[in-house]
Amino acid sequence: MAKADMLKEIVAKKKERIILAKQQLSQEDLIAKLAACPATRPFKETISKPRQISLIAEIKKASPSRGVIRENFNLPEIALSYQEAGVQALSVLTEEDFFQGNPAFINEAKAIFSGPVLRKDFILDSYQVYESRFLGADAILLIADLLVKEKLVEFMRIADALSLDYLVEVHDEKELKKVLGLKVPLIGINNRNLHTLEVDFKTTEKLFTLIPRDKIVVVESGIKSSQDILFLKILGVSGVLVGTAFMESTDIKNKVNEVMGW
Repeated sequence: MAKADMLKEIVAKKKERIILAKQQLSQEDLIAKLAACPATRPFKETISKPRQISLIAEIKKASPSRGVIRENFNLPEIALSYQEAGVQALSVLTEEDFFQGNPAFINEAKAIFSGPVLRKDFILDSYQVYESRFLGADAILLIADLLVKEKLVEFMRIADALSLDYLVEVHDEKELKKVLGLKVPLIGINNRNLHTLEVDFKTTEKLFTLIPRDKIVVVESGIKSSQDILFLKILGVSGVLVGTAFMESTDIKNKVNEVMGW
């Protein structure tokens, strides 16, 4: 069987969901609701502390590469474990079809976790940027592979106006070049190829050296051990986004301490 392009499948499904969301609540009405939203929590400054690696710990039930990762998925319990472990920020999967996420997860997590929360989803439309603010996100993930430069600029401009931080994710030199041409303070290096779902740590080694020192760099995917963290710390990375290693663990708090060396 030929390998499916997972990203294409996810994007196709996401486009359908955006159409439905707009039918239920127009962009105009959505924007009107934002005035009542509480202030965002600072994401960028929380994860960019000098001489230390910050952890963005992920809440996800499933993934396309693994299927269901955590059978016993109790969101309040997970958020509390992360809070008690001293995690700096959370990443919450809101994508329903492939990750079994839910937009409501953001506020559920924020009711327990005191730090900032990144909305992890596939953002293709300006509607979703406004929606992220409405859902309680403090930051959003923007995937360079999915967005032409003009779209990136547009989404960043809207996010700035809404006091939303953004992590712009790259996977190769071409995407990095596109992002470095823009004023992007937070760059994510994803070791996972979103088309094949394969993970290669060499992606970080290759791309990190090409990023100017004034950028805050977060490494995503494939981080499993304290050795990985040590390697990234020596490299000079500001933050890591870790999900699967914690979601698989029976004792999340203990696993966080073990991986991070806290």
